[in-house]
Amino acid sequence: MDIHHRGGATIALPPGVRSVPASPLTYLKLVATALIWGATWIAARVAVSEASPLAVASWRFLLAALVLGTLVVVHEGRPRWSLKEWFTLAALGASGIFLYNLCFLYGMRMIEAGRGALVVALTPALVAASDWLLFGAPMSPTKAAGIGLAMFGCLLVVTNGDPRLLFTGQVGLGEWLIIGCSALWAVYTFVGRRGTRTLSPLAMTFGASLTGWIMLTVAALLQGSLFLLAETTWRGWSAIVFLGLFGTALAFTWYAEAVQRIGATRSAAFINLVPVSAVILGAVLLDERLGVAVLSGGALVIAGVVITNHAGARLAAGVISKEKVA
Repeated sequence: MDIHHRGGATIALPPGVRSVPASPLTYLKLVATALIWGATWIAARVAVSEASPLAVASWRFLLAALVLGTLVVVHEGRPRWSLKEWFTLAALGASGIFLYNLCFLYGMRMIEAGRGALVVALTPALVAASDWLLFGAPMSPTKAAGIGLAMFGCLLVVTNGDPRLLFTGQVGLGEWLIIGCSALWAVYTFVGRRGTRTLSPLAMTFGASLTGWIMLTVAALLQGSLFLLAETTWRGWSAIVFLGLFGTALAFTWYAEAVQRIGATRSAAFINLVPVSAVILGAVLLDERLGVAVLSGGALVIAGVVITNHAGARLAAGVISKEKVA
């Protein structure tokens, strides 16, 4: 199973899909999806500047859950989940929606959107390393080198090019929260492996969004911020709507469609455009200016992830070939 995360939302993908002809529109939608997910970092920064992160996340996932729930009912009928499946969905909602968005949105209050996106670009390499350490996934020297390169690039991004800051306690809370996004994403990935045994990717994503939304709403109510939106302008509301409808529901639908048509590996290659688009949009829309060291670190992260994914695909192909021979 492939599970991808972008724009503060977690997306489950099937372990294997039937190949159907792809049109140029498929690739156009993939590019648009990468741009949308890059823009979610900008939208999040705008939204949390006007409202509580908990309130923003709650309203975002209410919209997303409504759309995804409608898609589930239309395509699969009314969900009838067992108690065991509800526990799995609750674990997904807690890690990939509730806690992830706390780190994501509070982090966006403290650091630049572009820099945050470059940090989270590390996630695939972190998942690959965790899969090897915890579950004995195959590892090759090339794959290990890609993971190491991505982690070194991430270190440059979070320390603004001075790794010594990590050891002197000068890395800020915002950076640690965004790193937490990657760790929570890894948890979601491994829990999601269990979920796809009995749930479709669409149903699992809807269930995670639903349970995560419930947790976010309860937390926002306890905080007293859910309805404190009187000072939220049209910019803030537009950002929340964009996050829920475009960044979560629409982008997921387009990405899942692309996976069905051209496969997860080719679709995932477009994900490398996300941090690039976030940096560009942050500079254009928010006047963010990232230093050469941060941009260089981001380039190393992306290069490391590409190497890791390529090496992982070769390892998987080798395993499949050996199984066929046996």
